[in-house]
Amino acid sequence: AVWGKLYGQWIAGATVFVYDHEKFHPADILQMIQNYHITSLCAPPTVFRFLIREDLTHYDLSSLQYCTIAGEALNPAVYETFRKLTGIKLMEGFGQTETTLTIATFPWMEPKPGSMGVPNPEYVVDLLKTDGTSAAPGEQGQIVIRTSQGKPLGLFKEYYRNPDLTREVWHDGIYYTGDVAWKDEDGYFWFVGRVDDVIKSSGYRIGPFEVESALMTHPAVVECAITGVPDEIRGQIVKATIVLAKDYKDVDKEHLVKTLQNHVKQVTAPYKYPRVIEFVDELPKTISGKIRRVEIRNKDNQKS
Repeated sequence: AVWGKLYGQWIAGATVFVYDHEKFHPADILQMIQNYHITSLCAPPTVFRFLIREDLTHYDLSSLQYCTIAGEALNPAVYETFRKLTGIKLMEGFGQTETTLTIATFPWMEPKPGSMGVPNPEYVVDLLKTDGTSAAPGEQGQIVIRTSQGKPLGLFKEYYRNPDLTREVWHDGIYYTGDVAWKDEDGYFWFVGRVDDVIKSSGYRIGPFEVESALMTHPAVVECAITGVPDEIRGQIVKATIVLAKDYKDVDKEHLVKTLQNHVKQVTAPYKYPRVIEFVDELPKTISGKIRRVEIRNKDNQKS
């Protein structure tokens, strides 16, 4: 928070606007942008997912010039909808509590919807496969930071009073972020999921983000989280936990499940469709708005 919301902006000579609220209401955020002529907004995708559900014609957002994404990956459908409504291209990046901004869509770049952007020159970023070799374009690998030539200023020193955990993620001159991605021929990075979130089903490795992005293109889905649940035959199967749009809350759920499953089959590879779907009023999140898939997994494990 200090780097991303205070010092970075002050170094650039920018004014920071703070709106303290007990509960998030998208309409209130839009009203603040209008009333105080906010020029730049940085928020998790969760916020933008709800903003685009509001009637933006009720607000004067003409002061808004630049918007960035933080906290988790941005679904391309949200990017496209926000751009159509406001004309603003959401600029995505990737960082951690342990780092500053590691991969980013910089202001001079053309964003690719759903991509995190390119490595920050401050860091030597690589994608490592499980065999320890660097991933080629199109191949998945864990995002790592190479530190053998020196520690970048933006990288943490250690986990406080936890040397074992520090050594677990940072050894042999490499810091392992625990996040999986792939890069395209232009060098843009695309998020797949946390190492622990990647689902292994019938020999396939399924990234939750791709399935979530497919579901988000259906008008019934406001938010969703993809997790793996144990299965005797396939090892794991894909589960979708979904928050429905208001217009779909009273529809026949059995029919809706089949509709959403067929939708995912058409948008992405058929083997990635969610075999289990649960509808909820809200998803578990961190205080910063990131979806806590681990909490969903733990609840499912307790049930089984």
